[in-house]
Amino acid sequence: MGAQLRVYKRRIRSVTATKKITKAMEMIAASRIVKAQRQVAASTPYASELTRAVTAVATGSNTKHALTTEVESPVRAAVLLVTSDRGLAGGYSSNAIKAADRLTERLRSEGKDVVTYIIGRKGVAYYGFRERPVVESWTGFTDSPTYADAKKVAGPLIEAVQLDTAEGGVDELHIVFTEFVSMMTQSPVEKRLLPLTLDKAEEDEEAKGKILPLFDFEPSAEDVLDALLPRYVESRIYNALLQSAASEHAARRRAMKSATDNAGELIKSLSRLANAARQAEITQEISEIVGGSSALADANAGSD
Repeated sequence: MGAQLRVYKRRIRSVTATKKITKAMEMIAASRIVKAQRQVAASTPYASELTRAVTAVATGSNTKHALTTEVESPVRAAVLLVTSDRGLAGGYSSNAIKAADRLTERLRSEGKDVVTYIIGRKGVAYYGFRERPVVESWTGFTDSPTYADAKKVAGPLIEAVQLDTAEGGVDELHIVFTEFVSMMTQSPVEKRLLPLTLDKAEEDEEAKGKILPLFDFEPSAEDVLDALLPRYVESRIYNALLQSAASEHAARRRAMKSATDNAGELIKSLSRLANAARQAEITQEISEIVGGSSALADANAGSD
């Protein structure tokens, strides 16, 4: 019985140590969410206004540009998937990967060849284990992205958009990331970055009660769009990275809180079992003492 009690006590110490770790990770994630939310709030207006400016330039000119011109028969699309570098965040990365798989299947059903770009070690490991081709990947900054990281990611994607499909370029650029809705809700979404859907952008502006401004272009609308193309892609990717970082921290906080609560319940259960084992051990010892005393008394009575 003593061996069983030692096993319970060892398990209680192990679970208690795990509970301390999960509680610390929960508090760290909670502290980082606030900063991530502020960054999302700060970057979203810039990305929205830049999209509005691009839409205004595109609608105010007849220039055909990769940023705004739909290809009649697109043959290749690029998908940028944003996952996390670290685990212990519940279904955060797996939900984003599932959304990317659904998008890939839909694009392929439309007759398009799909090439994949990945941010985050979880996505890289998933595709590597299944031997799926990845054009390029980036890791090491998913929980705290900077604009320089977004610029580094946007470079190869912009080059692919500007290249002809015969030379390995793409006709469309899509991004899959996790949108931060609230502390309890983070939703994986997919959006098409290029070419920009002007009709939808105009409808969004009308819904907000805004009118697109008119511009005079100097030297030309094409030069303006050339200058706006990298800024647009970089700002959209940066905003997606910030949304994903906030979602990752929220998902990790929720997962670690659940783990901490489960550890507490397990400690209670093990403590009850340990107490029962200890009581059984004490009862057995008392029984042995009483039995020994009775046997000794009987032996003394027989000798008399």
